[in-house]
Amino acid sequence: MSGQLVHTGQVVIDLVMRVPALPPVGGDVLASNTVEQPGGGFNVMAAAARAGADVVYTGGHGSGPRGDLARAALAAEGITVALPPTPDADTGLCVVLVDDSGERTFVTGSGAETAVAGTPPPVAAADVVYVSGYSLLVPEKAEQILALTGGSVLVDPGPLVAEIDPALWARTLARTSVLSCNAREARLLSGRTDPADAGRALGAVLPDGAVVVIRDGAAGCHVVRDGVAEHVPGVPVDAVDTNGAGDAHCGVLAAELLRGADLREAATRANAAAALAVTRAGPATAPTRAEVDALLARR
Repeated sequence: MSGQLVHTGQVVIDLVMRVPALPPVGGDVLASNTVEQPGGGFNVMAAAARAGADVVYTGGHGSGPRGDLARAALAAEGITVALPPTPDADTGLCVVLVDDSGERTFVTGSGAETAVAGTPPPVAAADVVYVSGYSLLVPEKAEQILALTGGSVLVDPGPLVAEIDPALWARTLARTSVLSCNAREARLLSGRTDPADAGRALGAVLPDGAVVVIRDGAAGCHVVRDGVAEHVPGVPVDAVDTNGAGDAHCGVLAAELLRGADLREAATRANAAAALAVTRAGPATAPTRAEVDALLARR
């Protein structure tokens, strides 16, 4: 690998609560399990690092106890933190409700991770720059990211894609090398229900040679380049918790592209990583490269 993954997004602390079902309005349910751990952008970075990539975090982080927890987790994964903590602010919190079907629902309280705390380091031509749609919801942070030059840009719009300013979104797409989104986000962005059709529609507004990857859960993903769509099958598993599956997919996809893999190989390994991630409870459950090798060998 000659480049590194430059993650511009947000590390938050996830408060993950396992519930039988979401509570009704005004109601309450008892969680069978509650865990507090780093999440958000951490999941993507951990996935890429476990797949062998060099990773640097250029987002914000707080000076309080949640910021301490985030930095300790990043250090444990060998991830470089580029900017100093934001004074007088702590890292944000995301409440994650995981029901018995394995589906997850989020409520996010933002913190220092959205701050523009300093000047990010320069980006090399061989780097992959990861851009989260959450970053685009903060105008100052979005402008800082769009001012970066060099490297290829992997954009993950996230569940709040409909809230992104259209003009800012258009500027982001003009810089995008790889657009990775799930099937729901692809429908919202394209108005198409079929993933392959959605991918072709989205690819039509990207620069020449750019790639669209549409993650389709257990079905795998659809890869679209130059108007040609290819389905890359998923790996059947018994899902325990879908939280973090898309992050595992994005992180491993980026790591494999940095390694020089072709698109189909990168997507195949990303599918396998996402499959392993959903067999484990928690958001940062991406496997190691050796675990992906073992799963693919069994197939």
